[in-house]
Amino acid sequence: MAFQATGLNMVKVWFLVLIILSNGFYSNGADMQNFTVPEVVNIGALFSFNGSFGRSVKFAIKAAVDDVNSDPSILGKTKLNLILQEDTKYRGFLSISEVLQVATRHTVAIIGPQSSVTAHVIAHIANELQVPLLSFSALDPTLHSLQFPFFIRTGHSDLYVMTAIADFVDHFGWKDVIAFYVDDDNGRNGIGALGDKLADRRCRISFKAAVSPDATDEEITDVLVQVALAESRVIVLHLNTVWKLKVFNLAKNLGMMETGYVWIGTTFLSAVLDMESPLSSDKMDDIQGVITFRVYTPDSELKRRFVSKWKNLTQADSANGGPLGFTPLILYAYDTVYALAHALDSFFKQGNRITFSNDSKLSVLQGDNLHLDALNIFNEGPSLRRSIYGVNMTGVTGPFSYTSDENLANPAFEIINVIGTGSRKIGYWSNYSGLSVLPPDTLYSKPVNNSRESKTLLPVIWPGDTDQKPRGWVFPNSGRLLKIGVPRRVNYHEFVSPVKGTDMFQGFCIDVFLAAVDLLPYAVPYKFVPFGDGRINPSATDLVRRITTGEFDGAVGDIAITTERTRMVDFTQPYIESGLVVVAPVRKAESNAWAFLSPFTPMMWAVTAMFFLFVGAVVWILEHRVNDDFRGPPKKQVVTILWFSFSTMFYSHRENTVSTLGRLVLIIWLFVVLIVNSSYTASLTSILTVQQLYSPIKGIESLVNSKDPIGYTQGSFAKNYLIQEIGIAESRLVPLNTPEEAANALKKGPHGGGVSAYIDERSYIELFLSSRCDFTVIGQEFTRDGWGFAFPRDSPLAVDLSTAILEMAENGDLQRIHDKWLLRSACLSQGTKLEVERLNLQSFWGLYLLCGFACFIALLIYLIQVTRQYFKHGSDELDPSEQGSSSGSARLRSFLSFVDEKEETVKSRSKRRQMEKISYRSSIGSSMSSNKDYAQSSPYKNFCANDAQSSPHTTDCANEA
Repeated sequence: MAFQATGLNMVKVWFLVLIILSNGFYSNGADMQNFTVPEVVNIGALFSFNGSFGRSVKFAIKAAVDDVNSDPSILGKTKLNLILQEDTKYRGFLSISEVLQVATRHTVAIIGPQSSVTAHVIAHIANELQVPLLSFSALDPTLHSLQFPFFIRTGHSDLYVMTAIADFVDHFGWKDVIAFYVDDDNGRNGIGALGDKLADRRCRISFKAAVSPDATDEEITDVLVQVALAESRVIVLHLNTVWKLKVFNLAKNLGMMETGYVWIGTTFLSAVLDMESPLSSDKMDDIQGVITFRVYTPDSELKRRFVSKWKNLTQADSANGGPLGFTPLILYAYDTVYALAHALDSFFKQGNRITFSNDSKLSVLQGDNLHLDALNIFNEGPSLRRSIYGVNMTGVTGPFSYTSDENLANPAFEIINVIGTGSRKIGYWSNYSGLSVLPPDTLYSKPVNNSRESKTLLPVIWPGDTDQKPRGWVFPNSGRLLKIGVPRRVNYHEFVSPVKGTDMFQGFCIDVFLAAVDLLPYAVPYKFVPFGDGRINPSATDLVRRITTGEFDGAVGDIAITTERTRMVDFTQPYIESGLVVVAPVRKAESNAWAFLSPFTPMMWAVTAMFFLFVGAVVWILEHRVNDDFRGPPKKQVVTILWFSFSTMFYSHRENTVSTLGRLVLIIWLFVVLIVNSSYTASLTSILTVQQLYSPIKGIESLVNSKDPIGYTQGSFAKNYLIQEIGIAESRLVPLNTPEEAANALKKGPHGGGVSAYIDERSYIELFLSSRCDFTVIGQEFTRDGWGFAFPRDSPLAVDLSTAILEMAENGDLQRIHDKWLLRSACLSQGTKLEVERLNLQSFWGLYLLCGFACFIALLIYLIQVTRQYFKHGSDELDPSEQGSSSGSARLRSFLSFVDEKEETVKSRSKRRQMEKISYRSSIGSSMSSNKDYAQSSPYKNFCANDAQSSPHTTDCANEA
């Protein structure tokens, strides 16, 4: 029974499983029917199809849709249904109704619009309905933001062409440009991006010339007149294709297409050239020398096939509506359709479906006559958006994919120069390699080379039919004069001073500036504006700071180039060197009876005397065993050492050196003596023959270590330098306005209410000392500064004046101006010298070290030689009783006795002893045979035995045995 119950339960379980499975299969089948890929997908296109560009886009999009529908490998059986909607171009209000008409057709994506102005308006609708808006011609950089997530750019943003233009401007060294643009969303935002990119390269937009989208020829002409009056001659045009070449024709009528101008057009100009090609000769004359940028698409088989197909597609339409030019945007229009098709294919393969739902925000609007309830939200729009950004294909434009920041990858442009009846490529730009003469796709596989030398372009023909690079700027024709600030000094009027009764200035600095301006290839309208009240010297730093605020356009005068000032302005090449120096009172140094000791310091005298004795002792040691001149009684040897040591000073030593080591030491020592003698003689001669001046101040170092007050010129940068760089307390610094004040303060001295020293620039000090013989410059310049003319940062005038100053230095004009204003008869005391500094050991320690090292090596070699000789010849000098003992003193006495002996005597005695030993051994050998029998006798044996007991050390019997 239990078995039957169990079997019944199992049947029920299997029955339930079958029911569940059948329900599951049914449910899945129903879901699969809901996920069925649709046969037709609606896509819209929003362009102005009546214009030449819109007609070209229409042909490209239709051709792409036909190719996709005929290729089952992309969407299978699904077909694209293209809905074309006329766009009123730049009429934002009407564009709203046009896009709404497309949206009511349940379109999953819209290709367009044609302009950025329209895109700004309808992008909000695309966001609300979640319908991706794909545009290859609305290139405003600000459209790519979090504000418009459903705006998808299928072309390269204007941000990249503005970067290319900024690199082009920087490549030619221009700093200021003028932006001429249409005052709409596309124009303002594009020029804003250009300004940012120029700022990254220390360039700027100096003037923004904005025109209304509906501007008349008169209004455009008025703006061009303002451009002509501006300083910059580099003009960047950012318009749209509707304007065509109208601006260039008006500019030519104003003479603005002549030599000196630079015209750079964004991609709108290359599009006009391509669509209107071929242009008439009159239109080509209007744009000679203009630079423009064209989107670069690499050559490929797909591209060549499409271009060939394009000619057939547009041949019939050209007869009706005029010729259709071919631009790179046509390729992007074709690839936009293909990219959308690939995205839809991926979208469907992920199991997505196309569904629409009512917008709850619109349903609350009851009783309206706009029928907004007909608009539906594309529910799967976010998924399709992600699929579009995930596209990775190769189209007619080349590799087509998006980067992580949702921009199309590998932006690149051709740089076009309009010449004669056509144009030519002078180079390329890409965000990978920058400027180059090589196509960008050939450089992607190579390492990035950011060196300036690699950024090259082919020669350019500029407006005016010249290949000479335009300067890029002129002085504005507005009648405004440059305000050049000139300091009103209280003293040293030789450098700069006002001319009484006029508004002009004169002086060395003024003449240099005027001469440099005369060398410029253009006129400089300027006027001098005095700076300062004339009672105290104005601060040059304050004058320079006024340039940064715009109060002055430049500064001319005795303005030192310092680090602080170079951070504010640009300086020209220095036209005079002028570092800070120390001036102090001096008095004549009196001679004395001990003047002959002045050349050397006490330490130098002590070390020199010690080395005389040391070298004499070394030579005596090396010569004592081989030279009779260095032998004799101890008293004589001491005298010999002293005499030999000090006689080498005059090379009058009569003792000859015999040993090699002694001669080596003596040669090195005589070389040292030669140098020391020469230095002593020169220094003593200077002390005794040249008038000497004495000052307790030795230089800036002694001032730092003292507590005495120090004077400086009021308004000079010396104050800040002494405080910040040298570390002198501000309380010690005393400002002095005039040379007379400085002279009086120096005469009073630190204890009489004056100063111990006066610090100023050398150019001033040379004039100061020309008539004041009681003072002189102490030490060397402790700064290396020069004077230059100051101008605003990146001012081209600073560069051109620097070139002029260098030319003046080469042709001698600068020296002639210097002699005219600053050449003075020097005070007679300026030919004297300050107290000569003593020669110290620091100047000679290398020589002494060399000599000491040679003496040490010679002594070491000598000791080794003597030790070897001692063990060879002198060990048998010890007494027999001492040879067996371990007494070190005995061996030391024996060694010293050996060293004291003459080497020749030791060698002869050793040789004589060797001969005696040989003679003795031969006599012993001859007598051994005759004494052999006797040695065997009993009396002899007994004698030897007794002798051995009484004297164990006796070995004669044993030897004889």
